[in-house]
Order: sequence, then C-alpha cells, then structure tokens
Amino acid sequence: MNLRKAIDTTPMSGYQWYIVALATFLNALDGYDVLALAFTANSVSEEFSLNGSQLGFLLSAGLIGMALGSLLLGPFADKFGRRNILIVSLVINLAGLVLSATANSSIELGLWRVLTGIGIGGILATVTVLTSEYSNNKNRGMAVSIYTAGYGLGATFGGMIAAQLIPAFGWRSVFLVGAAATALALVLVVVSLPESVDFLRVKRPANAEEKAAAIARRIGKDGTTGLGPVQEGNAEQGKLSDLLSGQFKSTTLKLWAAFFFIMFGFYFANSWTPKLLVESGMSENQGIIGGLALTFGGAFGSLIYGLVTLRFDARRTLMVFTLLSAVTLVLFITTTSIPALAFSSGVIVGMLINGCVAGLYTVTPASYPSALRTSGVGFGIGIGRFGAIFAPIVVGALLDAGWTPVYLYTGVAAVVILAAVALIGIKPFQGTTATTEEESAQEADSTKVVAS
Repeated sequence: MNLRKAIDTTPMSGYQWYIVALATFLNALDGYDVLALAFTANSVSEEFSLNGSQLGFLLSAGLIGMALGSLLLGPFADKFGRRNILIVSLVINLAGLVLSATANSSIELGLWRVLTGIGIGGILATVTVLTSEYSNNKNRGMAVSIYTAGYGLGATFGGMIAAQLIPAFGWRSVFLVGAAATALALVLVVVSLPESVDFLRVKRPANAEEKAAAIARRIGKDGTTGLGPVQEGNAEQGKLSDLLSGQFKSTTLKLWAAFFFIMFGFYFANSWTPKLLVESGMSENQGIIGGLALTFGGAFGSLIYGLVTLRFDARRTLMVFTLLSAVTLVLFITTTSIPALAFSSGVIVGMLINGCVAGLYTVTPASYPSALRTSGVGFGIGIGRFGAIFAPIVVGALLDAGWTPVYLYTGVAAVVILAAVALIGIKPFQGTTATTEEESAQEADSTKVVAS
C-alpha cells in the first residue's frame, strides 16, 4: 500500500490531527485580521481624519488583497509545493501586519492592508488543500470543517483582544499582536508541517521517495511502499489553463459561481445585519445582539456540517445547507417584531452560512487532481472574495435607492439559492483514461466521501 492510499484508508494518527489543528490556527489568522480593522476603524478614522468612503476603501483593501493572493499564489503552490508557498504567504502576511502598525497615512495603511491580504489569500489556498490531503476518507469532511471553524474563533478572540488593547496601547497594537501570532505560525509551519504527499507524488522533486518515507514515519504510516508509480501523460500533469478547458471547465465555472454567491451572502450577513436590524425597527443594542447571534451560530456551523458529512455526501449536504440558509435569511428579517425569534433564527443563519463555507472548502479540493488542486482552490477562494467585496457595495447602493431590509434579505436569499443551482452536477475527480487502474481507484477512494 502506497502512502497516499494509507492516508486515505487508515485511521488518522495524532500527528494528522495536529496538522488539522495547525491549519485551524492558520485560518484563525484570517478571522483575526478581518476583525482587526473593523475594531480599529474608529481610532484609525480619528487619527487620519477619514470620511465614510475612505474608511470603506480601507475595509475593502484587505479583501482585495485576499482575492489577489488566492489567485496569484495558489497556482504557484501546485508548481513549487504547498508548504513552500505557505511559508512565503506567511512571510508576506507578517510583513503586511508589521507595516500596517507603522502606517503614517490612510494611503499607506491601505497599501499594507492589501499586502496583508495577499498573504492571507495564499495561506487559505494552500492550507485548505493540505488539510484535505492529510485527512482520511472517513474524517475529511470533519477535518476541513474544524479547520473552517478557525475563522470564527480568530474573529471572536480578535475582537476580545482588540477591545482590551486599543484603550491601553492604541490601534497599532492590534496589528502588532497579529504579527506576533503570525510569526508563531511561521515557526510552527517551518518546523512541523510536512509537504503535501500528492505534490511529491505528482511532481517528483529531488529525493521525493526519501521525503515520503520521512512523512510516513512522522504521521504513523510505517510500512508503506512509497509514493507509487510515476504518473505521466494524464490530467495530473496539466497546466493552469486546464482549469478552464477539457473535463474541468464545467466544474471550475460551477465552483466559481458557488464561491461568489455564497461569499456574497456570507459577507452580507456578517457586515450588514446590525444596521439593517435597526432599519427594521430594532434598537441599536438589539441590532448588535442580532449581529452577535450570527457570529455565535457561525462558530458551530462548520462543525455541524462536518458531523453531517460523516454520514451523508458532502456536495448534497452543501446544497441543503445553501437552500436552508436562503430560507432562514428571510425568516430572520421578517421576525424582527419578535426579537427572541429573530435572534434564534439569526443563530441558525450563522450556523448554516458558515457551514456553506466549510462545504466549499471540502468539495473543491476533491474536484481536481493533485497538480491542479491548489490552483482550483485558490481561484475559487479568489472569486469568492470578489463576492465579498461586491456585497457591501451593492447592498449599500440598494439601501440608498430605497430598498427595505426585507427586500434586501430576500434578494440576497435568492442569490444564495443560485449557489445551490451551481453545485448541481459537480463530481469528484476520478482519474482519466491515461491513469492506471490502481491510481484511478485511489483517486476515487480519496474523493468519494467528500463530494459526489
């Protein structure tokens, strides 16, 4: 049994779960970073005398960087190694955070926010794939869901930390603490995270078999027969252009649509809920409680998705979560006259929409061969970030045009439903005619649990 098949079919070792835990910490950096500027917005606006439009640019700058990082760094990970590009991404992220703390103008801060975002985009593209590749068939959905939950944990603790730091040390301290956490993550990755087995299997860099043997010992898979035969002449040797050609074109376009629509709904719900609840007649305090209800639900949503995938197909589960998200968005905004019911449905909205993100991170890696996997995930995340960027812009314009909160939530619910439609027909990669029978079976084994 080669190493890839051993990872897929045998119980996960403690070291494999450590890799999932490290990935969760890395994803928490994303949550912390997004909340860092949100919580420092008032202090930053006062120091640099910003108007609403200028502050809006700063809030979007990090998301723009994340989109660029996912699109640009993801493909490099398929060429030079997931671990190597993850290290580069962490260095970029660390530099952006340190420079953000030294910014002397809003323009400088905006530029450093873009740089920080580029690093985070690269982190997400590589870590999502590594988490999937080091999980076995049975627990892959749960492992990716635990990893996805890191975002909510980072956002929650980031907000708590920022609330304590800003009064005592000023807004720059928030970015310096983020830099310290990123430096710790960089050290942990360098000393303890192995390279992707699938990258070694496909690209065959120098000493690939020796590296595979070392990985097998580290993760408790002694007795494996190495990486298996060299794969040549199949889709796993493809180029970036393969994402939009041949057998992957339809899958790629569908996944891009799903990422865009789900991220649109996710960032709409997380960004606009407090204000729109006030517009619906609630008090400002109730609006804040409603926003916290979504955040609270989101902390558990990805884990619930993972538990469901232990018994049910991941793609179909994602479609169900997407449809239920649309329904509960409407229920949430139409029950504001009964705060207890609204807050309860808000928790459910947060659970479901975060579960959708976990679902995308689970289904996407399974849809591509090893050589295109990080490119596929990176481009999906990048397209999703554009949905995140457009959500506050479009909703703000519609609100100014006279749309009521009920109309806005209903409209976004319709957008989220489009994601479920886009997911129809997506299937896991199972090799090509040029792949050997054994390799094709292994690819099928490694993906059949996480997508359909």
